[in-house]
Amino acid sequence: MNDNGYTKIERYNPETLEKLAYHYKEILDLLGEDSSREGLLDTPMRVAKAMQFFTHGYDEDPVQILRSATFHEDYKQMVIVKEIEIYSLCEHHMVPMVGKAHVAYIPNGKIVGISKIPRVVECFARRLQVQERLTKQIKECIQDTLNPLGVAVVIEAQHLCMSMRGVQKQNSVTTTSDFTGAFLRKETREEFLHLISVKLS
Repeated sequence: MNDNGYTKIERYNPETLEKLAYHYKEILDLLGEDSSREGLLDTPMRVAKAMQFFTHGYDEDPVQILRSATFHEDYKQMVIVKEIEIYSLCEHHMVPMVGKAHVAYIPNGKIVGISKIPRVVECFARRLQVQERLTKQIKECIQDTLNPLGVAVVIEAQHLCMSMRGVQKQNSVTTTSDFTGAFLRKETREEFLHLISVKLS
C-alpha cells in the first residue's frame, strides 16, 4: 500500500505473460527495433501485461455480474445509465475504439444494481470487438438475464483504425443501436433517445 492508501492489484496469468512477452520481443525486432536497447528492455513484458488487461473481459461472466445484484421491485418505468465510457480493441487491427454507451431497460418485476450495467458493458468491451457485435451482446445479455419489458443500447465511438490509418478521418464517430420489446415502439424509443441527448440540470 502506498502513502495515499491505494493498493494496486493486478492479476495476470504468468504462463501467458511469458509467451506474450516473447512474441512481442520478436515483433519489436521484426519492426527494425533493437529489443535489447535500454528503453525497450521491459517493453515486451509491459505490453504483455497491457494486452491481458485490455482483454480481461474474456475471464468475466456478464450474466453472473447481473445476477449478483438482482432484486424484486414493482417498478416499470425506464431505467437509463448513459455515457458509460468504453475502451475496446477493434478485432481487425487491434487498435483502440473509444466512446460511450447508453443503456436502458424497463423492469418487469426485477431491477439490477445500477453499477452492474457499466460492468456488463466493460466485460464485453474488454474483448476484441466490432462495435455492432458489442451493441448486440450488451442488449442480449440484459434481455436474457433480467427478462425486462425492453432493452435499448446506443454506442457512439471513434475508431483509431480510421483515424490513424486507412481513410485517416480524425473526427468521424460511428453510432450503433439495438432495441428489444417496448423500445421497438416509436414513442418509447424516442423518449430514450431524447433523454440520452439532453443534459439534466
